Formats: sequence, C-alpha cells, structure tokens
Amino acid sequence: RSHARPRREHGERDSPHATPGKRKSPIESPKSRTRASPVRRDEREGREGREKRASRRNPERSPEHRRRSPEKRRRQDPTSYTSSERSSNPLSLDSLAKLDAYNEKHSRQPQEGEGLLARKEKDRGLERRQLGRVASGRVVKDKPKHRRHTEHERGKRRVISGPLAEEGYVRKRGGYIAEDKGKKRFGRRFWLLVVSIVLLLVILIPVGVYVSKKNSGSQDSSGGAPSNDGPDPVNENLKSVNENDIPAPAKNTYLDPFTWYDTTDFNVTYTDETVGGLSIMGLNSAWDDGTQANEYVPALDKKWAYGTMPIRGVNIGGWLSIEPFITPSLFKSYKPNQGIVDEYTLTRELGPQKAAKTLEKHYARFVQEDDFKQIQAAGFDHVRIAYGYWAVTTYPGDPYVSKISWRYLLRAIEYCRKYGLRVNLDLHALPGSQNGWNHSGRQGAIGWLNGTDGDTNAQRSLDIHTQLSTFFAQPRYKNVIAMYGLANEPKMIALPTSVVLDWETKAAAIVRKSGMQQYLVVGDGFLGHSKWKGQLSDVQNVVLDVHQYTIFNKNQINFPHQKKIQYACQGWTEQMKQSNSVATGFGPTICGEWSQADTDCAVFLNNVNTGSRWEGTLPTSDPTTSVTTPRCPPDSGTCSCEKANADPGTYSDEYKQWLMMYAEAQITSFETGWGWFYWTWVTESAPQWSWKAGLAAGILPKKTWQRDFNCTADVPDFADLPESY
Repeated sequence: RSHARPRREHGERDSPHATPGKRKSPIESPKSRTRASPVRRDEREGREGREKRASRRNPERSPEHRRRSPEKRRRQDPTSYTSSERSSNPLSLDSLAKLDAYNEKHSRQPQEGEGLLARKEKDRGLERRQLGRVASGRVVKDKPKHRRHTEHERGKRRVISGPLAEEGYVRKRGGYIAEDKGKKRFGRRFWLLVVSIVLLLVILIPVGVYVSKKNSGSQDSSGGAPSNDGPDPVNENLKSVNENDIPAPAKNTYLDPFTWYDTTDFNVTYTDETVGGLSIMGLNSAWDDGTQANEYVPALDKKWAYGTMPIRGVNIGGWLSIEPFITPSLFKSYKPNQGIVDEYTLTRELGPQKAAKTLEKHYARFVQEDDFKQIQAAGFDHVRIAYGYWAVTTYPGDPYVSKISWRYLLRAIEYCRKYGLRVNLDLHALPGSQNGWNHSGRQGAIGWLNGTDGDTNAQRSLDIHTQLSTFFAQPRYKNVIAMYGLANEPKMIALPTSVVLDWETKAAAIVRKSGMQQYLVVGDGFLGHSKWKGQLSDVQNVVLDVHQYTIFNKNQINFPHQKKIQYACQGWTEQMKQSNSVATGFGPTICGEWSQADTDCAVFLNNVNTGSRWEGTLPTSDPTTSVTTPRCPPDSGTCSCEKANADPGTYSDEYKQWLMMYAEAQITSFETGWGWFYWTWVTESAPQWSWKAGLAAGILPKKTWQRDFNCTADVPDFADLPESY
C-alpha cells in the first residue's frame, strides 16, 4: 500500500472547501478515511510522509515494520529495507503550512491509541539509551526484560554488520563495544611467550657467538679475516651516469660499469681510451703525491734514499692471483678427485660467467681501502701487489677471468697513493707458468721458456710487459710506483739459467724503452746468492729479490726454536750482506717474502689436499723434496698439525714471546740489505702468515720500526716451550 497522493497537474490547488479548523481524530475508520476531505487527506499524508521518511532513516521505526516480526518482515516484504525503491510526491506549500498549524495546536492533547504508542516509544527510548552506553565504551550487561530473544536471533546478533560494524563496534563478552584501534590487548599467555623467547635469545646468542669463534679458528682473533658474506656494494656513483650512454659494443663487457660488482671509488663515466692497449676506465683524472706514509719517511713526491733507508713493506697476496692457502674457502667445497687445485682449474670448473662473478666478488671484498689505511697505521711504507697476466689479457684455451682484476689493481695503486705507500708491482703469474706452482696460476709442468709452447709463452710475456710498462710510464705513476717486477720466482733450478737471464734482459730493455725508470726487480730463482754475482750488470737500477723461509726446507724446518732465531740472526744476515754488495754478490737485494710461520701446517700451504713436512705426509715424485717421515724437532715422530693451526688466542705467553722474537730477528737481518716485504697482509685462516692477524694477536710489532730484540743479545733456549705439538 502506498501513502503517496496522486500527482497534481500544474497549477492545481487544494480544495477551497477544506476546513482546517475542524478537529478530527487522527485514528479514523476506513470509511471515514475514504470520505476524508482534501485537507484531512493532506494532514494524513503529511503524518505518513514523516513516518515514511523516518522509516527510511531507520526501517525499524516504521509502523508496519513494528507490527511484523523480523522473520515475517523478511519473508513478506524482502524489499522493506530498501528505502531507495520507494517514492513519494512532495506536498504543496499550502498543505505544509496547514499541517504545521494543525500539529502545533494539537501536539499536547491526548490522542486515541496514545497508550500503545507511548509504550512502544518508551521501549525504543530504552534501546537508544543502551546503544548510547555501548557507543561510549560501556558494556551493556543488563538483560532486557520486555522480551526474550530466540536462538536464531541470538545467533544473528553475533555477526557484526549493519550500523554496528559501520560505527566500529566489535563483539566482546557481555555486549558490543566500540573498537579501540589504537591499543592492542594481549593476554597473559602472550606475554609469557614473549618473555620465554627473550630469555632464550639471551642464552643462545652468546653461545652462538662463542661457537662461531671456535669454528672459525684463527679468523676471529686474526684481526677480522675477510668474508664473502654480507651485503653487496651500494654503487651510488652509478646514479650519476646514464646507462644509455654506454655504446652498444661496450655493453655487458668489462668496460660497462653497470656490470661491475663494485664501483666504489671508480670513475664510472664511460671511456674507450687506452694506454698501451690497456683501458683507463675507472681512473679519476686528478691525483696527489704529497702524502707520506709516516713521519720517518718522505712523501711520495720526494726522493727515497734506497740502500740507506730500509724498505718496510707488506705483500698483498692471494688477491689478484689466487693462492689456495690464503683463501681456502674457494677450494674447500670440491672433492679431491675433481682436481681443483689452482686458479686455472677453479675457473675452468666454474665456467666463464660464474668464474667472473665469483672472482670479482673476491676482488671487491678480500682487500678494500680500509686495508691500506691499516697498512699505513701499522708503520709500512711499501706494498708489493701480486697479480696475474690475465689482468692484461688471456690466450686461446685460457679459462682465467680476463681484465676484471685490472681495474682493481689500478684502484689499489690509488689507495696506496692516498696513504703515502710506494708500490712494488709484482707479476706473479706468467703465461705457461714460470715455476709450476699453484700461485703461478697453473700447478704442474712449467710451460714458460720450456716445453712445446715455451718460446710462445716467453714472447707473450714480453708482449705483456710492453703493454704494462707503456701504461705505467704515464706521469701519474712516476712517484707512486717505486719498483716493477719482471717475474715472480722463476724456477731457475729447473730452467736453464742462461735462458732465464736472456729473457730478463729483453724484458728490461722493453720496460726502459717504454719510459719507465723505476727499479726493476728480478727473482733469485733459488740459485743461491753467490751465483748472482755479476749477473745483469748491463741493466741499470735492478734489485735482486730473495724469499726466505725455513719451513719449506726439510733440513731447516726441524730446527729447534732457539736455532731458528739464531739462523735468522746469523745465517740470513750473512747472506743478505754478501748479496747486497757488488763486490761479493749481485748488489741491491731485498727480501720480497718471509713469514713467522713455525710449521708448514697451514691448510693447502703445500698444495690443495696434500700433507706436510711437519707430519711427514708429503710424498712427491721428486726424492729431493719428498718427505714421508715427520720433520718436526727433534724428529720424534709425534708431530701434529692440530695445535699448529690453533687460534692465536690459545698460544702460551712463552710461544708468543718466541714468535715475536723470531719476527724481530728476521726484520733485523733483512734490513742489512734494502729491506723487506712480509708475506702476506691478510689470510682467511693462517694467522702466522698474516701481518694483520699477528698484529691483532700481539705476536708482531705494533709498528714496523719498533722492536725489543735486534740480534745483539743472546737468544733464550726456550727450554719450557715444547718443540713439537
């Protein structure tokens, strides 16, 4: 049934016969409503319109809605809640005025049926008050007495919907309350769980740190050995260049900075400029040679008095030319039968893409700017940087990663410049391998100046020196590069001496022709100092490089602790003095490698997956080098590498004293010549081969020029120090 009145035509007015002053009961019989005058019809339609508008706002307030149960309403009139589907015609202005006058006059007079309506209105008021308490956050706990909810209605009441959900009310025990969105309430069980987790972490974290330190061996107390774990470089400087500026032929090559793992301190502006066929990509145009390493040495742009001012340097080995004992983590994941023993087999196994990714990450992480800062702080003034020929180029069949290490070499030189450190460039690996050892790139046969490709590899090596010397003859390298090595440790006891010397003469001529005037460095080839007297006399500014270790000689590794120090003070000192004089030896001589290692027990030191002289587990095909009986003193046969590879934190005070004295004795000896370079700055797990580790462990001088022992005092017998572990 519709309460809307028929539409009037335009201009139609209410009947002039309406008598608004005549009172009529608001409750009329059907008959009287049928005969109602237009005015009364307007009055009734006005009241019904108000009820209709109220029912639109709240369907539960419509009279017909109240006369039916909720379930019956839904069944009989499913659209009763959709007020938008109803419509009514607007009342005229005259009708509204008459209706207002009528309501104002009779609003306070009792009407027929008012009792029933009043009671219902009272119930609705009670519900509104209860809803008000709910909205204010108070839980309604009193139960309505005027009716009993059915199970069906209670079930529906649990569903938060309609006005309650829109107002933000949530169901709680006892009623509905406004949801507190800014506060979370947690129960007792929750807080017990939180406390338990915190207590567990307090216990487990220290235990985990302790176990990690124990498992890492020397790494923790070795001054923080580098790791390939951790976040990748941010490479913020790439934001200053546009990737589209990289020419298509250079994209995804070593010249594309967007393919570089690390761009820190590199100039990432693209250039194809080369010098000597070698790219300058990554270099900054400005440099400053006014820095000095410490107060006792001249700045880079000042002359160094070689021969009277000792070199105190350190090697950076196992970085740009991989050496397994320095970075055993690169080899430990392979099984012995796979034969992964050097950089050649490693890169071949990895394949070009994975090898490039693996090794560049190693280059970026193993040695960084902070290392050069620490090197300066330790008192060093020179750095010997070992690199392989693949930094320049590779040849057919080579699996090496080509040219990526080149830019890291250039960046290392710039770091040395920044901290006033002079550089000794050491070509550690030549084509074909100059000694057949793993640190030459390829373990096995010597293919340099020897075998089928010996001559080819000899010429390739000369070509490499042509490129390198042309590049480093640039003015920017005049001061920072002090020495230039031709070949590290050529095995002259296995190669014809004359052939090696002839090649070195040719190489020296190439370097000088390119314009480099720095000191040239040649290895002694293990010939012995006396055999170098008068050699290469036609070449100016050449320095002989000797490497001194007792542990690689089966007749010296078994020296007792006292004798090792005595041999350094006496034997090596005498050899250095003899070699350093042109009257008795070659002339200018440096010790390019030495360590304070007491044994040859470091993991992979004697090649990957091989034994040691110390334990007598190093059989070889050469009877002059094979060791099958333990060589630790006093040849008791009880030698063990377990404690030899222990963390320096477990060393006894007496053993630490011996290690310090052994290092000081060697320093004293080598400074009777031109000086020394310690092998090496950092290792992953061999603390007696790492200056960084020894410094942290307190077994090396805090400054390179500081020492308590200088070979003038008697050497203690160290009677309480076990000779074998």
